[in-house]
Amino acid sequence: MDFRHLRYFQAVAEELSFSRAARRLRIAQPALSRAVQELERDVGVMLLDRSRRSIRLTPGGAVLLRETAGVFDHVDDMLRRVRRAAAGEVGELRLGYIGPPTRSFLGPLLKAYHREHPGVTIVLEERTPERVWEMVSKGRLSVGLTRPVLAHEALGLQSLLLREERLCAAVPVEHPLADRPSIPWQALAGESIVMLARREGAGSHDAILAACSEAGFVPRLAHTPSVIGTVLRYVEAGSGIGIVPESVLPDTEAVRLIPLTPATTIPLVMVWSREGDDPAVTAFRAVVEQWLAGG
Repeated sequence: MDFRHLRYFQAVAEELSFSRAARRLRIAQPALSRAVQELERDVGVMLLDRSRRSIRLTPGGAVLLRETAGVFDHVDDMLRRVRRAAAGEVGELRLGYIGPPTRSFLGPLLKAYHREHPGVTIVLEERTPERVWEMVSKGRLSVGLTRPVLAHEALGLQSLLLREERLCAAVPVEHPLADRPSIPWQALAGESIVMLARREGAGSHDAILAACSEAGFVPRLAHTPSVIGTVLRYVEAGSGIGIVPESVLPDTEAVRLIPLTPATTIPLVMVWSREGDDPAVTAFRAVVEQWLAGG
């Protein structure tokens, strides 16, 4: 069935006149008449009663007119939604992120995005850095806020640097180092160290080992938990000194966060797929770039 023929039939059925319908559609009357006849052949029933001087709808034609109005309303709504989706105004944004590094800005960032694109559904998933990269590369996440990982180049994702975070020592308040404004890396030699497991954050893990090596020692690892918050729990319990990014703020006065010198930083990045051009992702990137430009 030709979609255009439905439009022609609708005009004739509403006008009950081929001549008026032809003027409305701005086509020749013979072409309009042939189009309606072809539609009747496709449907298999007569739609218009032409046996009298005036045209009337047959019972089948009356049903088709009612149904046609619903079809066109649906099509018009569909086209509006398609155009809005293409403009990034509707759709779904699946955002993967790592917790503490994004805590200070993720809420305001999402609020700004929602204000500009209220029709987009935002789905949040907190994951480890490696898992965020993997899920973005497989299309299970639209975009990720995460750390670089060892295999990031092989995964073929695009990335944007969001910020550099300084590494700090998380020290029990009763420890002799707790009153210092900063702590040299060398001062950690011989201390029991608590740091995130490498499988959960290879980039930060390796940066810590490199900084220790540069300071002339191999860290004595007491614990390597899989959750960054657990590092602070071990420190609070007196099991050692933790090494964490500055965004991992202690939630107790029993632990102090002190910058390490010389300063060592680890990056936080936004990643997305090189393939395709998801309008929701493009719109989110624009909001992030505005945020970065604003400092």
